[in-house]
Amino acid sequence: MMVFLTLGFQPVFSQVEITRTGCGTTKFCLEEPDKCNPAANTTPCLFGSGKATAFNSQTGIDLTFELSGNSTGYIALGLTQNASVGSTMLFVCGQNSSSNATFFFTTMTLDVNKTLTSLARNVTGIQSSVVGENIKCKFSVSNLNATATATALQNRANRDTTFEVVIGSGPLNGNTLGPFNLARNSGPLDLSVFLPNSTTNTTAAPSGANRPFYSNAVLPLLSFLTLSILKFA
Repeated sequence: MMVFLTLGFQPVFSQVEITRTGCGTTKFCLEEPDKCNPAANTTPCLFGSGKATAFNSQTGIDLTFELSGNSTGYIALGLTQNASVGSTMLFVCGQNSSSNATFFFTTMTLDVNKTLTSLARNVTGIQSSVVGENIKCKFSVSNLNATATATALQNRANRDTTFEVVIGSGPLNGNTLGPFNLARNSGPLDLSVFLPNSTTNTTAAPSGANRPFYSNAVLPLLSFLTLSILKFA
């Protein structure tokens, strides 16, 4: 399903660097194809990473993310309890290639029927870079709690911090977000293992998964199906 949005595109002034450094040790990484290098802008590599920065048993876990990939539309990273039976929270970074590679960021909900709807979610520290078809972004999200929306997974251990992480991309036609095309799913992963001073993860990472990081800027203002997109320095 396609979603119409009113997007205010802004030029990109910052240069964002994303690498594999820390994958599997200080951050979780998920990529397509396996072991691809997000630092090589001209090589097809859809890459997402995530790192927990803080956890509160009452409010949830704080995460920082990195996302990189080639698209003339958008790339996205998502969090879900179970992609096959529940909704996915998508963090979308995109460009309007017909308008001097201007950048936009938004959050969406993807349901099991692949329908996209606007989601008002506080996101901070957004950085962006667009070079040709390559889009890079970094951002932070606080108070994520898997238990709040878990249904079929109520008996899972560490359910507050256990998510499936997905990455994918989609087209953009004017102000319309096209369908999200899934590229990779991490399977259930307890992101708290990447908290500072956390015990090392002894669970083998799924194929294509190892472990986002950093950010700095303004936050997007969302209303129902209406977005104000940010300007980055």
